Amino acid sequence: MSAQPDVMAPLIAIIGTDGSGKSTVSDHVAEWVTRYGPAGRAHLGKQSGNIARAMARWPLIGPLLDRAIKRKVDGVNDRIKVDMQPTLLPALVISAFTLRRKRRFKRMLALRREGLIVVTDRFPQIEIPGAYDGPGFPETSKGSWMVVRLARYEHSAFEWMASHRPDLVLRLNVDLDVACARKPDHSRDALARKIAVTPLLRYSGAPIAEIDANQPLDAVIADVDAAIAKMMAERGYAPTASAR
Repeated sequence: MSAQPDVMAPLIAIIGTDGSGKSTVSDHVAEWVTRYGPAGRAHLGKQSGNIARAMARWPLIGPLLDRAIKRKVDGVNDRIKVDMQPTLLPALVISAFTLRRKRRFKRMLALRREGLIVVTDRFPQIEIPGAYDGPGFPETSKGSWMVVRLARYEHSAFEWMASHRPDLVLRLNVDLDVACARKPDHSRDALARKIAVTPLLRYSGAPIAEIDANQPLDAVIADVDAAIAKMMAERGYAPTASAR
C-alpha cells in the first residue's frame, strides 16, 4: 500500500543522466504545469557537488574540506563496487547527506499537502544502491556496529521516501554518444554506467513515461507535455481557462 494519501496534489519526477537535458526539461515543466494550478519544485538529489563547491569558498578551511569530501565520496563509491561497508568517516558523510535529503523530501511533501503540483529534479530509489540517487551504503551487514547502524538508518529513510510514488516519472533516455557530445567535460565511462542503469529503475511501480531525449529539444518538450497532460487528465485536472 502506498504511503501517500490520494488527496495530495500530483507529483512529477524527472530523471535522466547528465546530457539528457534534465535541467532544461525540469525548468520547462515547472513553468508549463502551472496551467493546471499552483506548482512548486524540488531537487531531490544528493547535491554533493554543490555542497563541496560552496564549502570550497569558505575562508582558510574551505579548500581542505572540499578535498576531504571528494576523497570520502570517491572512497564510498569504490567500496560500493565491491559490496563493502565504508569506514566511519565516509559513513558519517553519507549519513549527513541522507539527513539533508530527508529534510528536503519532507518539505516537498508539505508543498503537496498545501495543494501545489510538485515537479522534482531526480527522485530517491532503492533498487540499485550507490547509483542514481539510491542509498549510499551497500546492502550488507558487514562493518563496525556504528557503520551498520548508520546503514540501517539510511535504508529505512530511503524506503520511506521511495514509498511516496510519483504520479508520473519522466525518464529521459539518451544514447552515450549524444550525452558525451552534450557533456564533453564528463567521463565517458561514468556516463556509460549511468545510461546502463537508467532503464533498470522502477521507482516502486510508479507510472513511467519513456522520453527519447536524443531528439531535438522541441520534440522532447512536446513528448513531455503530452505525457503530463495525459496524467493530469487521469487525475481529474484540466487546464485553466487562461491556459487553453
